[in-house]
Amino acid sequence: MRAAICDMVTVARFLNLTLVVPELDKTSFWADPSNFEDIFDVKHFIYSLRDEVRIVKRVPKKFSSKHGYATLEMPPVSWSNEIYYLEQILPLFGKHKVLHFNKTDTRLANNGLPLYLQKLRCRVNYQALKFTPQIENLGHKLIQMLHEKGPFVALHLRYEMDMLAFSGCTYGCTDKEAEELKQLRYAFPWWREKEIISDERRSQGLCPLTPEEAALVLRALGFGRETQIYIAAGEIYGGERRLAQLRALFPRIVKKETLLTWDDLQQFQNHSSQMAALDFMVSAASNAFVPTYDGNMAKLVEGHRRYSGFKKTILLDRKKVVELVDMHQNGTLSWIEFADAVRRVHEKRIAQPTRRRVILDKPKEEDYFYANPHECLCEETNCDDLLGPRNSSQVSS
Repeated sequence: MRAAICDMVTVARFLNLTLVVPELDKTSFWADPSNFEDIFDVKHFIYSLRDEVRIVKRVPKKFSSKHGYATLEMPPVSWSNEIYYLEQILPLFGKHKVLHFNKTDTRLANNGLPLYLQKLRCRVNYQALKFTPQIENLGHKLIQMLHEKGPFVALHLRYEMDMLAFSGCTYGCTDKEAEELKQLRYAFPWWREKEIISDERRSQGLCPLTPEEAALVLRALGFGRETQIYIAAGEIYGGERRLAQLRALFPRIVKKETLLTWDDLQQFQNHSSQMAALDFMVSAASNAFVPTYDGNMAKLVEGHRRYSGFKKTILLDRKKVVELVDMHQNGTLSWIEFADAVRRVHEKRIAQPTRRRVILDKPKEEDYFYANPHECLCEETNCDDLLGPRNSSQVSS
């Protein structure tokens, strides 16, 4: 959601167009009825970008169908650069006064854009997109409660029903649970991939870590029983049964639902995006952030933490982790050997300053702009010192 909004502001600025405050998707798995102004401070959003792009809350009446205007609805091409928008999109305004982009995820390239546009994407993300005062106040309350009890790790445990259903990952689930997840996947016609072999996915590192795998990895990385762990997630699939091993190794596990009162959370019930905003704030502020899957939220939090001074973020190598976990559990590796191997694998996966890895013609496989917006992390004079030589992270297809 954040990334798409940042990209659309950037497109509007480049083409010198007026932007209508974005509508949020209400038809996804979560069926969240929240509007933009329920999650973000809309006045701040409009005012803070007033010198870059004109933003209005709704389409002016003079451009309505009553006045003879028809809105053109279309999805822009994914991962497009500014030339596409200049040559393919801007001419459409000769015939249509209003364009409605009905898909806005990953519609702007990671790399190759002019520096001022890259910096604008950051300005929107880190300055213009503030949560509503209600979310901000409760988020800060959560963060304060956690810090009062000492340092804490935010574990983004993406072991939730939707994630498992659509990824096809059922490792650790009962046969009944695996069937339930498969039926959910088949129930959504827009999800094209239906038949998925879970074990293959897991061995390729394409599954979120299970709570049991996450417990072993955290312990191997040196986190002790006294570590305060905040679980940034919705409802864990399998509930407390699946959290048992994690809780046994780390008794100081907390969630927003256990820290806050029912009255605190009442206004956010059945609004998954607003609940996720609280987890986003806590994850960005934590002493260490450990995502168990590299989804959109994990990547955006990673970028926020880089922008905030390269706070500790441990980027797990899931393919290597499951290989080591299996070797430990079948007796091939002792605990000491397993822990040593896990630490060695992750020595250089602490989100250190670096340039994004560019893979020509493979934008899905290269580093995501919002996970590492390196153009915004330094000024040109010291970028080489901080990030390394300019071409060190570029690879061709």
